[in-house]
Amino acid sequence: MPKLIIFDLDGTLAESKQPLTDEMAVLLSQLLAHTRVAVISGGALPQFLKQVVRQLPSDAHLSNLYLLPTSGAAFYEWKQDNWNKVYEERLSEKEAQTIEAAMRAAAAKTGLIDFSKPVWGERIEYRGGQVTLSALGQKAPMEEKKKWDPDHAKRHALQELLAALLPEFSVGIGGITSIDVTKRGVDKAYGVRKLCERFGISESEALYIGDELRAGGNDEAVYKTNVETKSVNGPADTKVFIESLLESI
Repeated sequence: MPKLIIFDLDGTLAESKQPLTDEMAVLLSQLLAHTRVAVISGGALPQFLKQVVRQLPSDAHLSNLYLLPTSGAAFYEWKQDNWNKVYEERLSEKEAQTIEAAMRAAAAKTGLIDFSKPVWGERIEYRGGQVTLSALGQKAPMEEKKKWDPDHAKRHALQELLAALLPEFSVGIGGITSIDVTKRGVDKAYGVRKLCERFGISESEALYIGDELRAGGNDEAVYKTNVETKSVNGPADTKVFIESLLESI
């Protein structure tokens, strides 16, 4: 069993913005009884609490669970019956405004997003350590999200232009319709390194599980570290892999 297992959230532990299934929650709880588990994704802390923490059985070992919202720009651990912030690489209000202006410019130049059209929720969200552009809005239905950019081409075009407009920041693909911008150098690799430093383990003693471990995928940054990796095709695939880990104990 690895000393630390790190999961991507959307597309890995659960469908986009959806809570863990009861079956996944039980498996994750069983894993927490044997090793440290971290979850890292582009959402803000409330999304992690809603999707993951509140779905876990009441007896889950939360002291072994670590949450890294905003793509690793923040890190929380459970102590004294509360989620305590270990760090947050927070963007200033001025930086957030600069990023938002660039996002609107990129949307207009590529013609991929029309801000005059109604959508499902906010398109640009300031999450403290990250600003997220959601092409269809934060609350878009899953069926609409899956249709928008199945081959990643739209997100890659937006990412490339935003990276040019915002050279002082890190620009990455987030969820299936989103682009995430953080402080330069702050990404999932940053979060993984901070986790390993926190626990005094080498990166090679940790395992990262994600559904986008490929060039241009939102888990690609992890390859800048020395962690072991496991690519999955979705929550059902993740479930089978967790079961195999538990069977090996």
